[in-house]
Amino acid sequence: MGSRSRARWAAGALGCFGLLCAVLGIVMIAAVPSIIKQQILKNVRIDPGSLSFSMWKEIPIPFYFSAYFFDIINPDEILKGEKPQVRERGPYVYREFRHKRNITFNDNDTVSYREYRNFQFQPDMSNGLESDYIVMPNILALGASVMMEDRPMSLKLIMTLIFTTFNQRAFMNRTVGEIMWGYEDPFIQLINKYFPDMFPFKGKFGLFAELNNSDSGLFTVYTGIKNFSRIHLVDKWNGISKVNYWHSDQCNMINGTSGQMWAPFMTPEYSLEFYSPEACRSMKLVYEAQGTFAGIPTYRFKAPDTLFANGTVYPPNEGFCPCLESGVQNVSTCRFNAPLFLSHPHFYNADSVLAQAVLGLDPSEKEHSLFLDIHPVTGIPMNVSVKLQLSLYIKAVKGIGQTGQIKPVVLPLLWFEERGSMEGKTLEMFYTQLVLLPRVMRYAQYVLLAVGCVLLLIPIVYHMRSQEKCYLFWSSSKKGSKDKEAMQAYSESLMTSAPKGTVLQEARL
Repeated sequence: MGSRSRARWAAGALGCFGLLCAVLGIVMIAAVPSIIKQQILKNVRIDPGSLSFSMWKEIPIPFYFSAYFFDIINPDEILKGEKPQVRERGPYVYREFRHKRNITFNDNDTVSYREYRNFQFQPDMSNGLESDYIVMPNILALGASVMMEDRPMSLKLIMTLIFTTFNQRAFMNRTVGEIMWGYEDPFIQLINKYFPDMFPFKGKFGLFAELNNSDSGLFTVYTGIKNFSRIHLVDKWNGISKVNYWHSDQCNMINGTSGQMWAPFMTPEYSLEFYSPEACRSMKLVYEAQGTFAGIPTYRFKAPDTLFANGTVYPPNEGFCPCLESGVQNVSTCRFNAPLFLSHPHFYNADSVLAQAVLGLDPSEKEHSLFLDIHPVTGIPMNVSVKLQLSLYIKAVKGIGQTGQIKPVVLPLLWFEERGSMEGKTLEMFYTQLVLLPRVMRYAQYVLLAVGCVLLLIPIVYHMRSQEKCYLFWSSSKKGSKDKEAMQAYSESLMTSAPKGTVLQEARL
């Protein structure tokens, strides 16, 4: 085989390979989006064979619960009708461990489970110890007083006598550990004996006693195995599809997910909705901006201005009333009727009257707003910071001497932050399986198409060059024969005598 034949064969082979690459590239452009989608759906659904199942079952992300207490500086002055003054103490940080138990897959494409939580104090991350003392409102005494406001005077006088007997005052000095996880009190034992349905707890009383070493109820959510459209949505909580705490069907609805994963393939028009047993309601967050976390693209969602707005400012929230100023939500109906209110920390994004009524508050968007950073392709949270505040409505109640001359005020008790972010091997695995590989597949399709197009050009260029050489050779050969004929004619003319009177024409070479 000659060199020219070998070159022709090589060019043809490259052209065939290029055609194959181009076809593969085109096929990948058509097929890769579907392949990536199916792969992601396979990995984010609640299925023992999925990549995210172990993450869903026992959250590997380190979650931290940080509590900030409002230490009351002037309790005696408050009883005389003066404005409360507080100072923020903390944070007191706890590592929060979560794991699911009693996992049962149902026939209707749902799974039921209970998620248990355990809190462990982290002294190295805290600004204080659990043994620190905090001056706070006596939630039992002041809460019960407000609840008794419309009762007969005789009952109020009996309540005053009971408070005096059991040394119950308007304000108490308790340790952080007692406030968080509970303390024993003879007054509680008396109430449980004669009013067994008044409090939901039978032993110690603490703001978060019911959260530690316990579960948040029986959740039943859609797995997405059979029907992707309802993936992660809550079907029932404790066997019901709506609660009965509030005064409208809309407010009682259990909407969205359980707050840990959402449907994949989000757009900026998407909103995050989830049901929170602690808040006794569903909440909706709205899209704020795009961002990145450890090189992974994210969507940031935040609380809308209307989340805790009252019914006057935002009519759909009328079902959560009776309401006070906008920016605080009355949760008494799901907290043993105690006058407790939920809001953003320091009354951020609330009516300014609330923060002005308490000295020592300084609401700030940077410090007190909540957000969730979600990977939009998978719907999995990357970075989370949920901040909420619990407050107690206090006032002087005629007939109950312990309330003194307290002016009506929503007094902050504490605010807390639940935060966590993906890190370590979990982050590496997530990035490799659900970000890097789909990205490589997307790039590979265009690389193959480009390589195929380049290789297809090689035989075309080779063929064009061959044609050009043939044309040049043919042209030069043709021109050479004409020159020879002209020279021969000129030579013959020189050898032959010309007729008289004629002019010899010079042969053109």
